[in-house]
Amino acid sequence: MIYEKGERKPQIWLSGAHFINDVYTGVLNPIMPFVAEQIRISMPVATIILSCSHIFASLLQPFFGFFADKMRKRALIFWGLIFTSCFITLAPSAKSVLPMVIFIILGSLGSSLLHPQALGLVPKFSVSKVEKNMGIFIASGALGFSFGPLVSSAIAQYLGLDRMFVMSALGVFWAMLMFAMVPKFSNIPAEPKTFHLFQAFRDILSNRKLNILNIIALLKSLMTTSCSILLPFLWKSMGYSKVTIGVALFVFLFLGGIASLISPKIEQKIGTANVFYLSMITTCPLMLLFMLTYKTMPMVSFVIFGLIGFFTMFAMPVTMSMAQRVLPQYKSIIGGFINGFSWGVVAIAMTIIGFVAQATSIAAVLTIISFIPAIFSVLVKELFKEEKV
Repeated sequence: MIYEKGERKPQIWLSGAHFINDVYTGVLNPIMPFVAEQIRISMPVATIILSCSHIFASLLQPFFGFFADKMRKRALIFWGLIFTSCFITLAPSAKSVLPMVIFIILGSLGSSLLHPQALGLVPKFSVSKVEKNMGIFIASGALGFSFGPLVSSAIAQYLGLDRMFVMSALGVFWAMLMFAMVPKFSNIPAEPKTFHLFQAFRDILSNRKLNILNIIALLKSLMTTSCSILLPFLWKSMGYSKVTIGVALFVFLFLGGIASLISPKIEQKIGTANVFYLSMITTCPLMLLFMLTYKTMPMVSFVIFGLIGFFTMFAMPVTMSMAQRVLPQYKSIIGGFINGFSWGVVAIAMTIIGFVAQATSIAAVLTIISFIPAIFSVLVKELFKEEKV
């Protein structure tokens, strides 16, 4: 492995970039009901717009991961963070749909640039404890994503939606510092990268274990995205303020980040399979408890909602590390699939889910969605079949 003496520095800067980038990706969800009211669009249309954000931030990650695995430059992590910080923060101040969508797409593309290369660099700069470093990196993003709603809802509440752009300074500043602090690797002898895009995609999509891990990642993304997008509309209809909604999403995502941080240690004690089972099965009964309490016992329901976030994101580092070990020559591309493609597929599904929630009820839709990971937990047994032979 490389960079044995300087392992800690790049991990700190990459994790910091992941934290800051995902702060921006989390700013829109809590304030979108109020943005929708400002530009006079319905919940399904707002859901489609938020889905566009996830699609461009996620669905293209495997393709950018291909270029990240082939190239010998660090450019994607810098420009990705600059695009995300500058354009996402302009979206809430838009006075009509078209400029808002353009800002969201450009900002989301920045996130799509950063993630796969950063995910590939984490194991590249790791001498030992790759799982620990990956857990810290993923937890940093989850924690950043949790602070996004808190910051954006506070700015929207006290300064107004048109002042959200003040947040962009942090991302631009960190990107400039990363240019100096993240080590170059163009002068390090590299393993030959002779594969082509279609070859890489064929190898990944034809691998049985990776297909199962992609499905698991997709189901976890479905749970997180559905809660993050739909519940703010439910709470707004109940009269909750921007800050209250932001705090609720912060707790949900913050506890998910804590779960990502501690799951590698817990995995050593209870086993990898049990981490998957715990993450996939527990969210269903918790969601049922949430639906029983959100009207009559709101504080209890907020606690339960936080626990849903914890268990939903509990298996994320384990999923990523296992996937990258299957075909290590495609670290960035696999990072794009697990961390990005699954979110993009869910974002496409959300364009339909938003209309269904409008026609029926948000509570009913979220309850049904919570059953899906529990049902598909049977795949975990298939995931470990090879190890028992």
